[in-house]
Amino acid sequence: MDTKILIDLGLTSDEANIYSSLLEKGLMPARAISIKASVGRQLTYKVLNDLIEKGIVEKKETGKITLFVPVHPRELEKLLDKKKEEIENTKKAFDESIGSMISKYNLFIGKPNVQFFEGKEGILKVAYDSLTSKTDICSFFDTDVVLNNFPEINKEYVSKRLKNNVKKKIISTDSTIVREVAKTDDKNHTEQRIVKQKIHFATIVMIYDNKVSFITLDPNRAIGVIIEDPDIYKTNQAIFDYIWETAEQL
Repeated sequence: MDTKILIDLGLTSDEANIYSSLLEKGLMPARAISIKASVGRQLTYKVLNDLIEKGIVEKKETGKITLFVPVHPRELEKLLDKKKEEIENTKKAFDESIGSMISKYNLFIGKPNVQFFEGKEGILKVAYDSLTSKTDICSFFDTDVVLNNFPEINKEYVSKRLKNNVKKKIISTDSTIVREVAKTDDKNHTEQRIVKQKIHFATIVMIYDNKVSFITLDPNRAIGVIIEDPDIYKTNQAIFDYIWETAEQL
């Protein structure tokens, strides 16, 4: 039997040789398996135990002799299913990490890293990226619009932010709702200030860890962007700091 397919399914070379030998000869003791598969005696016992754990070999006790037998080859499909699951998990982990890897690469070559996202899942990715921040998040924020259009997302985000112990400074336009919400803020993690001028914040802006992110506030046009660049970050941080000093503290 060609053992390549068995190896492709995830078996080691020794596992494939031993399983193939069992398929050809049927019931055999470990000693005979060792000779047939050209695998050392001690290693054969270990490999057989591994194959039993994988569910493709069974042990038969017959008096003083222990025999081993392969199960139906259809059971090998479970190895394929497991491999598919591992690949899917790896793909998911890769998708979650690729942005960070690209970011580091672009910073290394001196090029800004720009990531673009669409839809609810996209803006969630942009929002949750800030939850890894090592610095305070500085944000321009229209509280009225956010609470009206994204109440559940905002509630979940704030909960995760507090859990992650990430602090946030918010500059918002003045309103009754803003002042009421500020009274319930966790003062150890959230500080809000308002500007009297009627400024229309069409996006949420978050400044943190050499990044500036934007999330549109139009529920019919859900777009998120993350820009990572030290100079762009410093410029936006300077603008925020200037407005912060003149804004009214709540």
